[in-house]
Amino acid sequence: MKLLANLLAAAALMIAPLGFAGVDSSQAGAMPVLEAEKVADFSKKVEQTLASKGARVAIIARAGRPGKDLPDGVRYTHVAFAVYSMVTLSTGEQQPGYAIYNLYQQADKPERSTLVQDYPFDFFAAVPELRTGLIIPDAALQNRLLSVIASDTYANLHNPDYSLLANPLNNSKQNCTEFTLNVVQAAIYDTADMNEIKQSLRDHFQPQPMKINPLKLAAGAALLKEVSIGDHTGPIRTSTFSSIARYLENFGLVDEIIELGG
Repeated sequence: MKLLANLLAAAALMIAPLGFAGVDSSQAGAMPVLEAEKVADFSKKVEQTLASKGARVAIIARAGRPGKDLPDGVRYTHVAFAVYSMVTLSTGEQQPGYAIYNLYQQADKPERSTLVQDYPFDFFAAVPELRTGLIIPDAALQNRLLSVIASDTYANLHNPDYSLLANPLNNSKQNCTEFTLNVVQAAIYDTADMNEIKQSLRDHFQPQPMKINPLKLAAGAALLKEVSIGDHTGPIRTSTFSSIARYLENFGLVDEIIELGG
């Protein structure tokens, strides 16, 4: 038993730099890391930035692990939609603000996911460093995104079979970034058909190659339920905040891309 424990501990240390170990940033309700006042100030800064740009909906990202622990080419670990809404405060009072529409892993079943709505403070509460990426789509795409998010299509695009390294070019597994991309495609092509969405992604979207040591990748897939590579037939590629930003920029669908620090 002691040998097994030592082996598992060694494997955990080996896969930690991939962002595979510890609390995953795609889980809801993780324990706060930073002072609540700092998180509240940063959340307000993000909302004020979006409001100053007139954004009714934007793609928002956070980093659930320090940048030095993330794979090459990956700046953020969780992506969602920020939607301008009337927010109900704990007092029952309503005021304008941004609601965050997420795909989160289930805490007790990390290989499964759920669609959850929370708010900027919740979104940033458990991160180790306060920084975010924001994609503000052009006005026409914002209108289309709002229509999809308000419809049954939004929930129907969710596949609860979660993998941290989900292949966005098929619907076998899904992570938060792929779900976000599905919603974007549904808005661009005015479709709820998953086959059509995936075909358009195969035709036009370039996923992010993941430069991961094969031994570390095998260890992650063997030890962690939320790490699956069965939906890949070649090199591991997944969707990221940066690959979505490049995709929308290439087709002239972005008003602005912003990165903010604490």
